[in-house]
Amino acid sequence: MRFRPDKPSTRRRTLLSALLVPVLVATALTVAAQASVPPPPAGWTTIWSDDFNGASGSLPSSANWIIDTGHSYPGGPGNWGTGEVQNYTNSTNNLALDGTGNLRITPRRDGAGNWTSARIETQRSNFKPPAGGVVAMEGRIQMPNVTGNAALGYWPAFWALGSPYRGNYWNWPGIGEFDIMENVNGINSVWGVLHCGVNPGGPCNETSGIANSRACPGSTCQSGFHTYRFEWDTSISPNQFRWYVDGQQFHSVSQGQLPADTWNNMTSHAGYFILLNLAIGGAFPDALNGPTPRAETVPDRPMIVDYVAVSTRGGGGDPTTPPTTPPTTPPGGGGSAYSTIQAESYSQQGGVGVETTVDSGGGQNLMQVGNGDWALYPNVDFGSSAARQFVARVASGAAGGVSGLVEVRLDSRTNAPIGSFAIANTGGWQSWRSVPANISAVTGVHNVYLTFTSGQPADFVNVNWFTFGH
Repeated sequence: MRFRPDKPSTRRRTLLSALLVPVLVATALTVAAQASVPPPPAGWTTIWSDDFNGASGSLPSSANWIIDTGHSYPGGPGNWGTGEVQNYTNSTNNLALDGTGNLRITPRRDGAGNWTSARIETQRSNFKPPAGGVVAMEGRIQMPNVTGNAALGYWPAFWALGSPYRGNYWNWPGIGEFDIMENVNGINSVWGVLHCGVNPGGPCNETSGIANSRACPGSTCQSGFHTYRFEWDTSISPNQFRWYVDGQQFHSVSQGQLPADTWNNMTSHAGYFILLNLAIGGAFPDALNGPTPRAETVPDRPMIVDYVAVSTRGGGGDPTTPPTTPPTTPPGGGGSAYSTIQAESYSQQGGVGVETTVDSGGGQNLMQVGNGDWALYPNVDFGSSAARQFVARVASGAAGGVSGLVEVRLDSRTNAPIGSFAIANTGGWQSWRSVPANISAVTGVHNVYLTFTSGQPADFVNVNWFTFGH
């Protein structure tokens, strides 16, 4: 999905050879959702799911999904980095449950020719395998039921992005992208794609990625529901990514195919968040039948999603469940309060970005954070013996006279801080020190917020990690 408009030629050559398939005339079809998310196969455990049951005309659950709007992330690449033309909205005209167990993402076109559509992403951004296990991301989806010239510019997708992309938006493709189901122009084909490394070129041949495609089994991709599945398997060596449609594998990438640092950069962070969107126009559809959309492109043909589910096998189940032995880096902020919590492992944030740190241990740090910024680390377990101290690894290159507070809040960003410390210039944005603070006694499991307050608008702190003590 992050196929950049400025480098279309390689992907055009790669994909055109796979696209000599019949174009079918769209026909009306009555679709039905399953009553609920089906149970996972034997040996698998469902750790997250949404079956999109709800009142007709309502938005999907805000507990599960973030609705993206506009033509880009704030401060990110224009047109979502892909050249797509639609404006994403949070209107139920574009995004709504249908009352029969489906989510419909529907592109619309107004009288002036302007397109709108919808894009959502999971609140959780820590989907990854348990150590030594496998994670699967699966959705049952009907692509927009439109083909031929009427479909030119349609670009539905079910995919996942590495969590460090949130708040940065310029670290693609190094953080990794899994396109589980991608399609353009109403062609009866599903693409599975891995994006990684550097752009352009690199080990994943960007901007094309490492891709494969096939026709949907049985009914066409457009005329019926199909189940699209991606598996990330760490139970075998070398590790492997696998893509399936209706249980039939059609693509794989092995750890052994890529440089060690490339694989590590996209697999060692907190995990991935899942996206569903229906774009109109852009580099991928244009590369095959460009330019798109055209006058004959018809609006109002939805992508219909029955369910999305994430499951794990082996390795202890959900990697975000607090383990008995605290991990060094709790995925997504979960785990023991007394382990080292990497600051970039947040599940949600506001205003923060990440960068590579030069501090000992490597990894990433929150960068140049300022007044009003925040990050959430869910399900942090303080246990039954109260924590009374907070320590954070921080650095600052703030100008003279600029300082601020690093605060800890529990369960809500609007709750009063349980503790804080002040920080000013430490000698540079990569000049690190560990700063302690006393906090009110805390036990049990809480959502931990780091919040940042300053009397000046300028950025005042970087954060590498934090932990709690008794």
